[in-house]
Amino acid sequence: MDYNDNIRNKLALLPDLPGCYLMKNEQGTIIYVGKAKVLKNRVRSYFTGSHNGKTQRLVADIRDFEYIVTGSNMEALILECNLIKKHMPRYNVLLKDDKTFPYIKITNERHPRLEVTRRVLKDKAKYFGPYPNGYAAQQTKKLLDRMYPLRKCKTMPKEVCLYYHMGQCLAPCEKEVEKPEYDEIIQNISTFLGGGHEAVKKDLQQKMQEAAEELYFERAKELRDQIIHIEALMEKQNINTTDTKDRDVFGYAVDKGWMCVQILYMRQGKMIQRHSSSFPFYGEAYSDFMSYVTQYYSDNPALPQEILLPEALEVKDAATVLPPEPDEEAAAATAASGGGAAELSAEDDAEEETAADEAAVTEARDASAEGIVDAAGGAAALQEWLGVKVLVPRRGHKKKMVRMACENGRVALEEKFRLIERDEERTSGAAQSLGQSLGLENLSRIEAFDNSNIQGTNPVSAMVVFIDGKPAKKEYRKYKVRTVQGPDDYETMREVIRRRYERVLKEDLPQPDLIVVDGGRGQISAAVDILENELGLFIPVCGLVKDDKHKTAELLVGDPPEPVRLARDSEEFYLLQRIQDEVHRFAITFHREQRGKSMVTSRLDSIPGIGEKRRKLLLKHFGSLKKIREASVEDFRPLSIGDKLARQILDALQDEETV
Repeated sequence: MDYNDNIRNKLALLPDLPGCYLMKNEQGTIIYVGKAKVLKNRVRSYFTGSHNGKTQRLVADIRDFEYIVTGSNMEALILECNLIKKHMPRYNVLLKDDKTFPYIKITNERHPRLEVTRRVLKDKAKYFGPYPNGYAAQQTKKLLDRMYPLRKCKTMPKEVCLYYHMGQCLAPCEKEVEKPEYDEIIQNISTFLGGGHEAVKKDLQQKMQEAAEELYFERAKELRDQIIHIEALMEKQNINTTDTKDRDVFGYAVDKGWMCVQILYMRQGKMIQRHSSSFPFYGEAYSDFMSYVTQYYSDNPALPQEILLPEALEVKDAATVLPPEPDEEAAAATAASGGGAAELSAEDDAEEETAADEAAVTEARDASAEGIVDAAGGAAALQEWLGVKVLVPRRGHKKKMVRMACENGRVALEEKFRLIERDEERTSGAAQSLGQSLGLENLSRIEAFDNSNIQGTNPVSAMVVFIDGKPAKKEYRKYKVRTVQGPDDYETMREVIRRRYERVLKEDLPQPDLIVVDGGRGQISAAVDILENELGLFIPVCGLVKDDKHKTAELLVGDPPEPVRLARDSEEFYLLQRIQDEVHRFAITFHREQRGKSMVTSRLDSIPGIGEKRRKLLLKHFGSLKKIREASVEDFRPLSIGDKLARQILDALQDEETV
């Protein structure tokens, strides 16, 4: 029975129940995990009808599947998250960096301190965040360290340090600090991190005025600096809401098989930060978006009071189509009903908006019991799991916030693709311009060579390939020089050019439009001689000459080679620099590998009683010369090496280390 028959038989047995499905490839590896309100319908959809390019790639790899039935959509949501974390499937949206989001932590100790951490533990400490990046968290901690005198030392010192003299530590190492004093500081920090920085700033301004009036100008300056730091840290706040709730606002956009998720962090009614993630996706867009949200909250202890999610966005021609503006929706609804819009106060509007959103979630929860899951159904499952309010707003200010998050995602994807297109235009344009400067009709494929050795030892060469101005790394090649003894760069070039283009002719590989050698007239002449006189190939060869700082200085081409004048700030010159730097990096890396291997070989071979067989055995068992040196005599016994020889090996390696 082939895999198609196996899949058909399994599809016929799928139940009409919610659950998770696991797609497997030919090797039995799980490559995709998904959830479904009705397993039969969702799993069958992969094997019927047409799909976009990304999903086609996933389907082409599927050879088998299995499924797990769950009791509810919430259970399916949690199970999917756990399975993704366990198996890390290739085609799933993976929040690989659960620890990416840093937190500010107030430790649960007799003398607490502030720290930035990416590990959230059940240690009764207070965690604030998550912050979108480490820099934001560190800057916030730095400000709090200036303002609040918690201890800074991980290990309690024996005497007071500079922080005490700067007024940034209470010196618990020197004197007793009572718990109420710490409680007050922790409460102030909690207020600040909870979004109450305006109240903190106002209090500091009052203290600054009092210090100035009492002629304590140094203290007034310190307080003024703290106020400036608060303003600088919070200057990105640009959205306010009428209430003071903590919210996470999610939005997403898709285009060309990529998804961008935006999270706006609202604290105390103000937007304080945002986080953006872009990644390729292979499944259904909204389902993969919800997988991202579920993974995000699976290890997040700092839950907001409310989470706002978008509705499923319409996707046309692989690009997101945002829903109409809320005002347009209201106008359209009014026009359809033939009536005028009722005027509501801000409070009435907010209450009605919340009531409508909560009613939608309640309806979705009832519907989800019947297996009907949409955006509101996903929100209902998430709300049941997290225990906080999760809404899919239909109108009003919350709808505008979600729309703004989606719009940010759309703009971020557009910017990503514009940058890619611009880079492609610049690189392909640079290759064309370089071809024109060299008198070539077409310049698509460039192959570049560089040699590397130290006083003739371990001579190697390397070739890199650039196609339309971009590196084609799969076509890079390394060469161990076989026939040349000593540091002879010209003969090394002759050998490598001969080996490369004999193979090109023999295997009918694509020929380059231009060959670039690292060097001047001698290297060019050596390459041309082999190509034309031995192989009958007439491929243009140019040489790149470096200056005394080992930077690209001049391009030589022709017979005899003559310099081609290129502006130092031109795209063509920049392309040549990239090619020369890349081939040099590739060659020198290969040379270091070979030199390292030969050094290990020579060290072990110089020890009496160690031949080629035992040398290979030792390296295979221990992994490196360093590990052999750190081993004990007993570690050699599994290799049938006696204690006497083991001591000789260790003594020889230790002697070499001390030389």
